[in-house]
Amino acid sequence: MATQPGSPKPADGLEGVIAGTSSICYIDGVKGRLIYRGYDVVDLAEQSTFEEVAYLLWHASLPTRGELGTLRAHLHAAGALPAGALDVLKKIPATAQPMAMLRTMVSVLAHFDPDAAASAAASDNSRDANVLKAIRITAQIPALVAAFHRLRSGQTPLRPRDDLDFAGNYLYLLQGSAPAPDVARALDVVFILHADHEFNASTFSGRVTAATLSDMHSAVVSAVGTLKGPLHGGANEEVMRLLERIGSIDRVEPVIMEMLAAKKKVPGFGHRVYRTEDPRAGFLRLMSQQLGERAGEPLWYQLTRKVEEITTSQRRIFPNVDLYSSSVYRAMGIPVDLYTTTFAVSRIAGWSAHVLEQYGDNRLIRPMAEYTGPLDRVYVPLDRRD
Repeated sequence: MATQPGSPKPADGLEGVIAGTSSICYIDGVKGRLIYRGYDVVDLAEQSTFEEVAYLLWHASLPTRGELGTLRAHLHAAGALPAGALDVLKKIPATAQPMAMLRTMVSVLAHFDPDAAASAAASDNSRDANVLKAIRITAQIPALVAAFHRLRSGQTPLRPRDDLDFAGNYLYLLQGSAPAPDVARALDVVFILHADHEFNASTFSGRVTAATLSDMHSAVVSAVGTLKGPLHGGANEEVMRLLERIGSIDRVEPVIMEMLAAKKKVPGFGHRVYRTEDPRAGFLRLMSQQLGERAGEPLWYQLTRKVEEITTSQRRIFPNVDLYSSSVYRAMGIPVDLYTTTFAVSRIAGWSAHVLEQYGDNRLIRPMAEYTGPLDRVYVPLDRRD
C-alpha cells in the first residue's frame, strides 16, 4: 500500500474525524443528547415550534414575537410556487422518484429566485440575501412535494392557507384538507426533531459545495442528492417496507431473526454517533403509539415495537430516528414514497443554516486520500501493447 508522505491514517467513512467547527448543533453520543444552538432538542420539541427553531438555526437566537411574525409572513408568501417552476414540475413524469423530482426542482427554483439570478454578476451572495433564499427554499420544498403528489394523483396544486402554521400547511397542501390541530402539532414536533443533526452526510455535502462559494441553491441540491440515498434519508421508507412485508405480529420474530442470521441490516437501528438511544426516538415512539391509535391503525406501532424488542434483545443496538418516524408518517396519511421528501421538508432549515455558517467563515474543504494504487509504472507505447 502506497501512502503520500505525511498523510494521516485514514478512517473508513471519516468515522471519528472532526472535519470542521460549528456552533449550530451538538450531539452527545454517549449521553444521547441533541443540542441546537445551546438548547436541548427535548425542550424545543416540548415548548417551541418549527418556525422558531428555523429562526434559531439561522440567527443563533430564538425570535421575538415580532421576528417570528415576520418570518411566518415570509414563509407564507414564499409558499406559492413561481408559475415558471410549476410549469416545469408539470413536465416531470408522474412516475418519477420523489427525491429525484426534488433534486431537479430545487435547481429549477434558483432561476426564479430574485436573489439568485441566472447571471453570476447579478446574483447576491450576501448574508441578508442568503437568509432570504433560505426562507424561500424552506417554504418551497413542502410546496414542491405536495404539488408533485397532487399532480401525479390527477389533482390541482393548492396554495397555503393563512390560518395554518408550517406543519399544518404541509399536510393541507398534500391532502387537501386542514389537519386536526393535534396532528399538525405532532408533525411540527417531528419537524423540530429532524431540523438538524450536525455534520451528517447531506449537511456535509452541502457545506462542501458552499465552501467552493457556489450558491445556496447548488448547496441544497447537493444535500438533497445525498439525502436520497437509502443509507441516509431513505432509511425511513425502508422501515415501512419491512413492516409491510412482515404484516402481522406473529411474523416479526421469524423475519427479524432470519435477517440477523443473514447479517442483514435491520433498517431504523444503529447510528454512527450515538452509543445509546437516539434522543429523538423516544418522542417518536410515543407519537407512533398515540397517532396510530387515533387513526384506528395501531398495528404499525405494534409491529415496530416488536421489531425493536427482538432486535435489541439480539444485538446491542438502539433505534434511530427512522424507526418510529416511519409509522408516525403512516398514521398521518403521508404516502410511503414521500417519507424522505418529508424528511427534507424539515432538514432544509439545518442545511441552509450550515450553508450560511460556511459562507461566514469559509475555507475550501479539500481532504486527502490514502493512495492504494501502484507506483512507478513504465509507459508502454500503444503499438507495443497486445
